[in-house]
Order: sequence, then structure tokens, then C-alpha cells
Amino acid sequence: MFSFRQIHYFIAVAETGSVSSAANAVHISQSTLTTAIKQLEDDVGVSLFVRHSKGMELTHSGHQFLRQAYQIMSAVENAKRSLTEATDEVTGTLNIGVTSLVSGYYLADLLSDFKKVYGNVDLRVFEDDRSYIEHLLVNGELDVGVLILSKIENHKALNTEVLTYSRYRAWLPPNHPLLLEESISMEQLLREPQILLRVDDLSDQIRSLWRGFSLPPEIAIQSGSVEAVRSLVYAGMGVALMPDMTYRPWSLEGDRVEARQIIDLSDTLDIGLAWRRGGHRNTLVEYFVSVAREQLPPASGSALSI
Repeated sequence: MFSFRQIHYFIAVAETGSVSSAANAVHISQSTLTTAIKQLEDDVGVSLFVRHSKGMELTHSGHQFLRQAYQIMSAVENAKRSLTEATDEVTGTLNIGVTSLVSGYYLADLLSDFKKVYGNVDLRVFEDDRSYIEHLLVNGELDVGVLILSKIENHKALNTEVLTYSRYRAWLPPNHPLLLEESISMEQLLREPQILLRVDDLSDQIRSLWRGFSLPPEIAIQSGSVEAVRSLVYAGMGVALMPDMTYRPWSLEGDRVEARQIIDLSDTLDIGLAWRRGGHRNTLVEYFVSVAREQLPPASGSALSI
């Protein structure tokens, strides 16, 4: 059975990518830290890191474990905080930047969860495109952003943390021939006319996925509206490659759209937080990140158990 101290050490190594840097951060010797990580791997039964000359790199299992490690530590910190300070005494203003796709499908629950704990904090939400949100975060005009992280440019100036991974699926109209197939490949999908969603850098993401396959697609329609894509697919104007977070089976007109997994596509759209690295920042950011971590969905196949 592993300890919270081992989880703390694991997070330090995961974030720094180095045993020496992590040891300095948590104020222990490198040998003690190395022993703790090795014991942790023995306890969970999987390798969490790949060791190489330049440091430590998380394995796939390590990434899964890190997400749940953040949840555990955040739950512990929130529990300790609830004993030492009344959350209703926490006040101030938190300025949050968000992109439109994330705003429509992810933000509301996160804000609601935060307000349940910190009801006296004033939340101000600013919606714009990803590049401008980044600019405002770096300049300190926004405290934290909730956005698609796949296209973040200011990695040296911003901390980022993925909150959820959204798989891509094929959207098809009812009675489409591909619905009769046991499985759908990207090659099959790209033979169909494509309806492309142009919002939050998503069209760039999808075009990048297309380039990984030899067959160039025919783009029938481009739209900046998820609901328009849903209705156009139902009308038989084409098919769409869309992140699962946007899927709803019914259009506004009550027409049904089907969604199917694609067997040779494992890429995800990564949604998460960004906040300024170093320097002075709003202390409420720590509270917001901590609450957000507690809402992380469980990572499938994780070796974590307590």
C-alpha cells in the first residue's frame, strides 16, 4: 500500500522530469526519492516512468496515474483547507478566459462545482479565441483559462493541465451504409463528403488528423456551429469527424444523428487549464485548479487503487 508522501514525490518527478530537480523541490535526497518511486511502482504493479539519460518520462500508465494522483492530492488539500479555513471567508475576483467550444460543453459544470465550495468568490468569464486568451493570460489580465490545450503556443510562460480527453467519433445520418459495418476506418470515412466544424482551432486539429491518412477528403460544407453540423449530417449533406464531448443524438429539430468509433484513430481533443507560470498571481487560481482536479473523470485502465 503506497502513501500520500509517495504520491507527492511521484508528482514532483512527473512535473520536473528529473530526479535531481524533484529531490530539490521536495527537499529530500535523490537516493530517497529514487527508492520511493521504485517502491511505488512495485506497489501499483506497473512502470510509471521510462528512465533515460536526460531524465524521467512518464509511461502511458504513468500519465493515467498522474491524473488520479492529482485528484487524490487535491481532495486531501481541500479537506485540510475545510478544517483550517471557512470557505465562505474566501473572497475576491477570479478572471477566467474560455474559448467558445469549451464554454458550451464543459465550463458550466466546472463553475458550478467551484461556486458550491467558494460561494463568495466573484467569477468573471471572458470568451474569445484561444490565441487572445493566451495573450491575456501571459499579460496577467486573466487569471486562468479553460480551453483546448492542443494548440497552446506559450508553453514557457504558462502552466497547463489536461482535465479531460475527448475521443473523436464519426457522425453519420440515419440509414447510412457505414452503420451496417461492424467497425469504421478513417479510410472509409474519408471517402465520404466531409462537414468541417470551424471553431476553437478545431478545423486545424481535424485537418491534421486527415493528413495522417493517404486519402484527401472532399470538404462539402464548413460551419462555425455545432448545431449546424448536426443538422447537416442528418440531412445527408456529408459526414463529420467530431470530438465526443460535442455529441448529442438529437438535433434542435428532433432529428437523430448516429455516432460511431473509428478503429484506427486514437487521437483526442485535450481540454484543460492554463495559468501564468511564476511571478505574482491571484491566490484564487490555486483553489480553482484544486476544485477542477477533483472533477477529473477516471482514467480507464489505471492501476491506481487505495
